[in-house]
Amino acid sequence: MGSVKDLEVVKRPTETKMGVGRFVFSDRYSVFDWGEMPDLIESKGKALCMMGAYCFERLEEKGIQTHYRGLVNEDGKVVQFDNLKAPSNIMEVNLVNVHKPKAIMREGMLKYDYGMYTPKLGNCLIPLEIIYRNGLPEGSSVFKRLEQGSVTCEDLGLNPCPHAGEKLEKPIFDVSTKLEEGDRYVTWEEAKGLAGLTYGEVVKIQGLLLKVDKLISELASHAGLVNEDGKIELAFNPGRQLMVVDVVGTLDECRFTYDGLHVSKEIARQYYKKTGWFNEVQEAKRKAKEQGVEDWKGLVKKVPPKLDQKLKATISQMYVAAANEICRIRMFDTPSLSRIVNGIKV
Repeated sequence: MGSVKDLEVVKRPTETKMGVGRFVFSDRYSVFDWGEMPDLIESKGKALCMMGAYCFERLEEKGIQTHYRGLVNEDGKVVQFDNLKAPSNIMEVNLVNVHKPKAIMREGMLKYDYGMYTPKLGNCLIPLEIIYRNGLPEGSSVFKRLEQGSVTCEDLGLNPCPHAGEKLEKPIFDVSTKLEEGDRYVTWEEAKGLAGLTYGEVVKIQGLLLKVDKLISELASHAGLVNEDGKIELAFNPGRQLMVVDVVGTLDECRFTYDGLHVSKEIARQYYKKTGWFNEVQEAKRKAKEQGVEDWKGLVKKVPPKLDQKLKATISQMYVAAANEICRIRMFDTPSLSRIVNGIKV
């Protein structure tokens, strides 16, 4: 499935019917599109699974379709969140087809063929990551893109240009590719063409994103967290109706802050940005783009170092404390999130 969770296929989807699968959330983590990193963060998998399930169930209550079916308990039965006696790291979901765009070389550049995506295609993953931004904290990719000139403030609907730590009057929406070797930001018009969307579907997607953003912000506030930004993934069911898929509302899908401090894997990102490995990753991505190479990781000679052990333990505590407080139930034996954060600030 990926670097953070595995997929067990119970029943494969067909062209016209959804299948059934189970996400097994691991204690692995990933940064900068690298894939599995050299450490495990204790209890991270269960914390993510519980946060994701709680968020899915709240979305369903608001009439928002998702692919969520339930959590797998210790007896192997699928139950809802409130009927679970102990934290689980296994979530059952409906499955749709994933059509990966074909990588091709054109005029010496790596391109992708999205020709299979048309306005008539259903029962499939939409090959995009849909991103909302309520604020622009330190480390937001928006600042790097502005510096590189790949986007302008006007493109994002920002006037005047923002500064780090700024809260936005209303959310801005971004979109990137999902199924390419490396994610890349695209305009909404480009996204519409790549994914075979109609104008009306783009409007519906943005409206759905706003609703999900609002709910996640409400749930995060239970833990004193600010929902700075995050992403969702969407699919079409067999009737080409939108549904929220993958997982939402967790510390891996969202950038949360507590009193200005990052409470997400952004902490790990900032740690790795100070390493020589990170510099090689950035250079490899640049060269791969210039040379039309799909596997940019093959250009990286260094291996990512392990996390500082104290930092790793703190990140683990953050995950489980956030799960306790977002879900409003004490599932994990850990200090409060405020105590953990205050300990970091000392």
